Amino acid sequence: MDIRTAPRAIALALLLASGIAAANEALVIQTDFGLKDGAVSAMKGVAFGVDRSLPLYDLTHEIPAYNIWEASYRLYQTLQYWPKGTVFVSVVDPGVGTDRHSVVLKTKSGHYIVSPDNGTLTLVAEHFGIDAVRQIDEKLNRLKGSEKSYTFHGRDVYAYTGARLASGAISYEQVGPLLPAEVVKIPYQPAVAEKDGTLKGTIPILDVQYGNVWTNIDDALL
Repeated sequence: MDIRTAPRAIALALLLASGIAAANEALVIQTDFGLKDGAVSAMKGVAFGVDRSLPLYDLTHEIPAYNIWEASYRLYQTLQYWPKGTVFVSVVDPGVGTDRHSVVLKTKSGHYIVSPDNGTLTLVAEHFGIDAVRQIDEKLNRLKGSEKSYTFHGRDVYAYTGARLASGAISYEQVGPLLPAEVVKIPYQPAVAEKDGTLKGTIPILDVQYGNVWTNIDDALL
């Protein structure tokens, strides 16, 4: 039997029999929860409950509370160094329990970001492009037994959906319905050079560990 045309279950069985394990994509988690309580651990527990072989990593859990802009910047700063197919879960969600959309953005670089569509995706969408946006279907992609929980979507929806996507339990198409290829964006001053020689830009982030000030005005513009 040609493994390329075998049904998925048979193909997986043949791979396992040959000693070759099916590889999961990495799951990378970012939150504003900190590590003082069990919130991050609960998210990781849900992810491992989906697949115990899932490669699971932290981006950061030290985003200042509700700071959607910094969440956006840290994704932009980090995503380019991870392989195509990596799934990011970003939970900075002051609107949890409201009607904001829960989505999975696929970038043109082939990365996936599971997040509330609340501005977190601003810089990733701008710099890496939008291939597609899907709304999470919570009837299919929600931790069993969590239906009455309205304040911990990071655990019940995002970690669960991200783990299912990274492990191959669902395809991207099974996340939920396709939305227009756009996201909520945070307005900011882009780097521009005026005709009179004035440079305009912003300080998107502070290098808090070493005290540096970073701007979005690059050397090419200078």
